[in-house]
Amino acid sequence: MIRIVDLHKTFGGKPVLQGVELEIDRGEIMVVIGQSGSGKSVLLKHLIGLLAPDRGEIYVDGCEITALARRGRLDFARRFGYLFQGAALFDSLTVAENVAFGLERYTTFGRDEIRQRVTESLEMVGLRGVEEIMPSELSGGMKKRVGLARAIAYKPEIILYDEPSTGIDPIRADSINDLILQLKRELGVTSVVITHDMVSTFKLADRVAMLYQGRIIEVGSPAEIRASANPVVQQFIHGQATGPITDY
Repeated sequence: MIRIVDLHKTFGGKPVLQGVELEIDRGEIMVVIGQSGSGKSVLLKHLIGLLAPDRGEIYVDGCEITALARRGRLDFARRFGYLFQGAALFDSLTVAENVAFGLERYTTFGRDEIRQRVTESLEMVGLRGVEEIMPSELSGGMKKRVGLARAIAYKPEIILYDEPSTGIDPIRADSINDLILQLKRELGVTSVVITHDMVSTFKLADRVAMLYQGRIIEVGSPAEIRASANPVVQQFIHGQATGPITDY
């Protein structure tokens, strides 16, 4: 469903992506692992059109989205849901207003349909009766769920998750993992998850891709990644301080 070809991106003279190549199948959960600062979030922002590459192409269902004009990229981005790392809720808006934000601005849905979408999305992530609560009253895990409700309110074909377990305790993190798996089963969405949490990686992934020094150095099933002969992969998945990875 998604094909990334020779993707390059540099910031301030520092190369971040240096020829990323990756294919993501329809309906699978692809987990992209790598060190903090390795470019995982930058890669996601290219997929949704928030960043344009210096070089390379991204295809979704055969359409080269990197070749589209800005208006076309924005229209295409509506096929994506995006869970930001910190949930990125608007503090001045209620939960319902946060979930409805994109629907009100970028669709022609009427008030009743938006209200129904908001209710359905919140119920799908296990939140009911919280519509009028302010984000400041929510726990970290609940904020993540509200962010996820907002991401699925469009009924997207693809959901991008930016470090979904970061900043919450292991029990709440596991509940978010369960939600991601549930959305795959119930909505049939294609999912791209970026993380450095190996517990989440091996629970969620149909396949795992490791991003290192601006490139994807290995792709495989969780079992194949565990058995990898690549010392960089082994050092990372086992969290070892010594090994070939020294740029941390």
